[in-house]
Amino acid sequence: MKFNPKMNHQNTSRRALSYGIPLSLVLVLSAYMLPLFSQDNLREMALSYEQQGSVTDAESAWKTLAGKQQSDPEPWAHLGLLEARQEHYSNAIAYYRKAMRLRPAMPGLRLNLGLALFKAGQNKQSIEVLSPLLKAQPDDQRLTILIGMAHNGLGEYAAAVGYLRQASDRDPVNLQLLLALGHNCLSAKQFQCVVDMYHKILALNAESAEADMLGGEALDEMKDTIGATQEFRAAVRANPKEPNVHFGLGYLLWTQRQYQEAAQEFHAELDNDPDHFQAALYLADADIQMSRTIEARPLLEKLAKVNPTVSMVHLDLGMVYSEGGQFSDAIKELQVAAKLAPKDVNPHWRLGRLYRSLGEMKEAKTELDIARNLNKVENDGLLEVMSNAPSKRKSPHIAGLTPTAK
Repeated sequence: MKFNPKMNHQNTSRRALSYGIPLSLVLVLSAYMLPLFSQDNLREMALSYEQQGSVTDAESAWKTLAGKQQSDPEPWAHLGLLEARQEHYSNAIAYYRKAMRLRPAMPGLRLNLGLALFKAGQNKQSIEVLSPLLKAQPDDQRLTILIGMAHNGLGEYAAAVGYLRQASDRDPVNLQLLLALGHNCLSAKQFQCVVDMYHKILALNAESAEADMLGGEALDEMKDTIGATQEFRAAVRANPKEPNVHFGLGYLLWTQRQYQEAAQEFHAELDNDPDHFQAALYLADADIQMSRTIEARPLLEKLAKVNPTVSMVHLDLGMVYSEGGQFSDAIKELQVAAKLAPKDVNPHWRLGRLYRSLGEMKEAKTELDIARNLNKVENDGLLEVMSNAPSKRKSPHIAGLTPTAK
């Protein structure tokens, strides 16, 4: 039998792999055993390791193959896939783009790149990459949802509504999709759309806490605070563990100066989520309004360390320190609050009163004049407050949103 060095090398490589020898060592041994290592065999090994979940060995094989076949996009596409599976999206994007430069029409590549961009928060680039695919396949549900949610990530809510409405029309019983559409309608101030989504959700799930919250936010935007409060009470009854449900109700009660009940709701939100910054902040403010400055002080000092860029924290600390006779500290906190929220009348008004009580009339006049020239700042709307509230959901998950990368 004639000796075949290529077959001998291939068999030796397979035996080495079957014995559990790392691929990196196999590749080193291969370099000594045969200069012309089989690329087909290397591809088989790379795919095998990838299927087994041996990421390090699969990466080594694909990188070696990329060095041997520099005009072949496949190794780069697979390296991108391996990085994406590990949620290393920046690396995945770089590999996918290398593959795209070599073969832009490679099946599945543009979708995987667009998905990686979306998951990396690069929404504008994701839309640019995915739009040609949707133009070619206008009925593709995954692409429609992805582009809609990318517009949502950019704050382009009206554009998001257009895509998500198409997707919802194709899948009218998808609650998560209806909620995503409803929230974008709300942010775009398309209130009839919100009402329509609210009724559709309730028709599918009469005990939907999220639907009640959506209705409450819409009613608050339409200046129906009483109706909004009723909706949030219904949401609490439906699911008292729903993220932000107690905070939303508490905030509505706080705006109506019902501080005792508002504080109870903020406590309930903190029981669900001890790290809920806004629930803690408004709880401290409710305590101040009820003359409980001793209770509010340690909470505000903690919040100032967690996030020193929130003007309300410094405004309330200034009030607490002033009440406690720490006038120098109070002035510093109120000055920080005024700097962080230059259009807010409250820090200047309180600084003016504090300076006047200390006999510093020149400084008092300066601050009170600024306060008089500022319009009184109204409370933020519930929609704005809720949009900044923490959520245990990393992103709106919609059935069919994440396509399988190939």
